[in-house]
Amino acid sequence: MNLDLLDAAAGAMDAQRAALDVAARNIAAAEAAGPNADYARLIPVFKVDTSDDGESVEFTGTHTERGTNVDILTEMIAVMNASRAYESDASIFDVGKRLAEKTLELERL
Repeated sequence: MNLDLLDAAAGAMDAQRAALDVAARNIAAAEAAGPNADYARLIPVFKVDTSDDGESVEFTGTHTERGTNVDILTEMIAVMNASRAYESDASIFDVGKRLAEKTLELERL
């Protein structure tokens, strides 16, 4: 059970890392395009799998949004959101790790 928690948290961390990569690409594209130019903004796409063991999140790719002028502020908000989600997932992973360690300690007794 503890390993399921670790797997779910690690998968969610991978998905948020990918979202950070997409946001970084969008920031670079927005800066290169300039304030009034259109660019192909990428939007991260995620898949949530629900099974008897729990839920898992997976980054499946990107969707291109053309013809929108999105400024760097919008992209920085996306970075902040992905960063906060990553930190939350890392905290959950840490809790799962501590639970696994405590379980091993109890089994040794």
